[in-house]
Amino acid sequence: MTAPMQDMPAQSVSEIVLLGLPIQSGTQLRGCSMGPSALRTAGLAEALMEQGHTVEDAGDVSIAPQSDRTMEVAAWAKAADAKAFEVSQGKRFPIFMGGDHSMALGTINAMARRARDQERDLIVLWLDAHSDYNTPETTPSGNIHGMPVAGLCGEPGMDFIFEGMDRVGVMPADFQLFGIRSVDRIERQLLARRGVSVMDMRLIDEKGVSHLVGGILEDVKRRNAMLHVSLDVDFLDPSIAPAVGTTVPGGATYREAHLIMEMLSDSELVTSMDLAELNPFLDERGKTSLLLVDLVTSLFGKKIIDRAPQDVNRMQGPDWNSGV
Repeated sequence: MTAPMQDMPAQSVSEIVLLGLPIQSGTQLRGCSMGPSALRTAGLAEALMEQGHTVEDAGDVSIAPQSDRTMEVAAWAKAADAKAFEVSQGKRFPIFMGGDHSMALGTINAMARRARDQERDLIVLWLDAHSDYNTPETTPSGNIHGMPVAGLCGEPGMDFIFEGMDRVGVMPADFQLFGIRSVDRIERQLLARRGVSVMDMRLIDEKGVSHLVGGILEDVKRRNAMLHVSLDVDFLDPSIAPAVGTTVPGGATYREAHLIMEMLSDSELVTSMDLAELNPFLDERGKTSLLLVDLVTSLFGKKIIDRAPQDVNRMQGPDWNSGV
């Protein structure tokens, strides 16, 4: 259903579909399986409908019991891949609500399949404190939520995840890792060898969010690619988003995160999204869940005032000060 329009929709979609992936098999810390429920409680669907969007809640994916956590991750990947591909057909915009970040093994493979069917490339904007490029051989923790980028890029040791799936994956150069501030030593070496684009917090401090995100969007537009945004809660600074089990200080600020979503909205290039690692058990009175709802509504066109993107570049010097 739809509600009266408050802001002009920024994404050219016929319907937004919410899909819950209550997976916590990729981590040893319990709680992120409640993420989809927390986002519903925080009013994600209602907030999007208030902006004039049509929203369908496709419910939660589930799997049969498995013998161990590794096999659970594989089962989740298959189930997520199948359902994500199904709900993304047509002009639908799917938002995948997690669940730990191993969910991306299924959701991003599904979006790569979707792109392939349209004879387009898929570019992934990976908003995360971690590069998640470990493999079963390099991981210091053994947690698969630290491996999805490596798995999707075809690193050895991850093939068992994709058995029985229509595996497409993503080229390493088509991952844009943004906000990174925690990388293991061997991970760093692999990232360099594979040519993965890593925009760590130092680069963001030096170059600025607008410059770096603008470059990514120019590449997506030039290639007529599809753009999947995979947002891990730990991308955000823990002072504003405490509900995650892998907090790393120095993350994106409230305004930096909103600027990214606003630029993505203006571009109208985003075609799908993950919301990963929300652990309501660690939250403060729903603070993080409500922030994620705010960020998603910014992605879908919520504005303070109506202003065309090109107008921002003109607002400088006396004109800016005078408010003209």
